[in-house]
Amino acid sequence: MAAAAMSNSAALDSFLDKWRSRWPEWRVAEAFVPPAQRELAVAWFALLQEFEDAMNIAGDPTPADAKLGWWGEELRDWSRRRSRHPLGRVLEPRHAPWFELAEGLPALVRLRERPHDMMSAFAAVQPLAEAMVAVEDGVLDRAGKSESPVLRAQAIACQLLASRLFAAGDGAVPQEAAERPGAGQAWAQVLLAQWPPHAGEATPRRLWAALARSRLQRFEPGAQGVRPLSNLRLLWLAWRTARA
Repeated sequence: MAAAAMSNSAALDSFLDKWRSRWPEWRVAEAFVPPAQRELAVAWFALLQEFEDAMNIAGDPTPADAKLGWWGEELRDWSRRRSRHPLGRVLEPRHAPWFELAEGLPALVRLRERPHDMMSAFAAVQPLAEAMVAVEDGVLDRAGKSESPVLRAQAIACQLLASRLFAAGDGAVPQEAAERPGAGQAWAQVLLAQWPPHAGEATPRRLWAALARSRLQRFEPGAQGVRPLSNLRLLWLAWRTARA
């Protein structure tokens, strides 16, 4: 029994650490998160990273589609208070609309396709973003206190579309603008303009969103990727965001 518990703990830690490795800025930002929310927040963000990885798959999408199908069943089980995945150990006990989140996962498959224009890009991601807002209220103890749910969904939609841009580059740019010079950079600017900087999020989401916005502001299509952020600027960003 003790060995199984240690194995489960190690498996959970591996998923949390994988997310932290993707977001090394969090080592600074996490200091501004209430201690009671820290593990919950990272577990939730790690789950969302699993979804983004399936969205941003390169090559044959079959394994990623199978993974999304598995996650759909897992989330439906969470709504029935059953879980198999290590992240479920932290997240499943939270009262949240897991079933509705499962129903929104097929949007990730559609997001791999180049949208026709800005409106179709946001229309594709909006239902999933709304489901994520509702789940986040439960995970981060904001049930019944959802402020500006429309703006919060829009912010999450922008973050998902930014993730797609980081992974696919110009391949994520809407068709109507794809042939223009500097299309990837121009799409990044569109997303920044559509991204509400203050949407009433819980502190952990507000911090993660600020880090994601900062990456998008520093995005340079091609080999450059994202320009680095100094530790001093990172500390200032996290402090300012936490006080907002």
